[in-house]
Amino acid sequence: MENWPSWSLVALGGLMILAEVLLGAATGFDFALVGLSLAVGGGLGLFFESTLVGLFSAGALAFVYLALFRSRIRSKLTRPGVPSNVDAILGSRALVTMPITPDAAGQVRVGNEVWRAVLSSAVQEPRQPGASVTVESVDGVTLIVR
Repeated sequence: MENWPSWSLVALGGLMILAEVLLGAATGFDFALVGLSLAVGGGLGLFFESTLVGLFSAGALAFVYLALFRSRIRSKLTRPGVPSNVDAILGSRALVTMPITPDAAGQVRVGNEVWRAVLSSAVQEPRQPGASVTVESVDGVTLIVR
């Protein structure tokens, strides 16, 4: 097989893109974009029938991405200071939908979600449906409220 380094770049690039898809963008699209750089470089090497063109262009494209665009793309993907997931509900108000006692868990509604909830160890009075509580912490899928 002639120009096998360029074919290798195309294959490795494709594998990196596939890995990114399977990981669910866990690498912040680094695998996909570096893989794309390798695949395009390999494709250019095949088009120009030159191993050197393929290797140089793949390296140059990967370098340009890493040096110039990686931080910009990362900044667009993350929003510092904006809580997400469980952190977003800590300290928020919740509405009791099923009674919560010191001995038994109940349920609360936070926004549009219903959660299992237990009282904080510092709280001894039961909370009845309609009462408002504050989310203190989260343990698995259970909110600890006060």
